[in-house]
Amino acid sequence: MRLPFLAVRTRSSDETTALGEQLGRLLLPGEVLLLTGTLGSGKTTFVQGLAKGLGVEDPCVSPSFTLMRSYEGRYPLLHVDLYRCSGPAEVADLGLEEMLDPPWVAAIEWGEKAGPMVGEDHLEIEFAWDDTGDDSRIIQFRPFGRWRDRMRVVSDSVHDWSRGSA
Repeated sequence: MRLPFLAVRTRSSDETTALGEQLGRLLLPGEVLLLTGTLGSGKTTFVQGLAKGLGVEDPCVSPSFTLMRSYEGRYPLLHVDLYRCSGPAEVADLGLEEMLDPPWVAAIEWGEKAGPMVGEDHLEIEFAWDDTGDDSRIIQFRPFGRWRDRMRVVSDSVHDWSRGSA
């Protein structure tokens, strides 16, 4: 088990969206986010916030059936949902590798299926329901590659956000 660099509790879908928006404001071209967690744990809700933070004006909807959607904002956002992909060959057929470079920002749901295709430089964000029985979830951030150097900024921004949302 890999320990998280940062763990955050959100108490509602609105807070999960707001946390995503806070992170979206920090994203730079070429950054890759791998979103993991159980079905319905808040991955798409979080990406909707990322889109807002990137200045996307169009509604951001789940790409579960189309597998990929793109949005124009400050930087183009590629929203990928690998839930329906059965294995690495099917994921490779999507042509993701060509879209993981600048100017794109990529948010990949069921990111564990993307595996080594995304390279070393990514931020894994794991979503899990809290055991309180309400709408709370724990969101854990694990940086890889150059994301390790950016986590101080992310952590400071999240802490500023959490003080404002409490």
